[in-house]
Amino acid sequence: MKRKQNGVALVEFALVLPFLLLMTFIVVEYSRALYQYNTLTKSVRDAARYLSVQSPGSNISQAKNLVVYGNPAGTGTPLTLGLTTAQVPNPVWTFAGAGPVINTVTVTITGYRFVPIFASAFGVNFGNITYNNISATMRAPL
Repeated sequence: MKRKQNGVALVEFALVLPFLLLMTFIVVEYSRALYQYNTLTKSVRDAARYLSVQSPGSNISQAKNLVVYGNPAGTGTPLTLGLTTAQVPNPVWTFAGAGPVINTVTVTITGYRFVPIFASAFGVNFGNITYNNISATMRAPL
């Protein structure tokens, strides 16, 4: 009976391996997409916080650099692959109320597309993910 079982584990592993690899690729790409989304959310929040203490309408290019590069100078590589300052529209300042006036600033990223490392695996196409607008609004301190 034992001789009939020789090699069965290897055959079973060979049958299951493509499924395991596909699941690994999916988990890796999904995790990268979540990580990049979190990075973009944090960078937009940082830019909104930076602009909330500035005069309305000033330091727009520094805020865009802060979103894309992580620093106001705009040096280094972008925080995420494919992100450019063209995807960061000019911030919007809003004034509301009579006394006291509440000053808020909104920073947004539009049209960012996540590009997976693996375009496809075992005939399954991962495609590209286009994120909805990512924005953050901060209120200026009084």
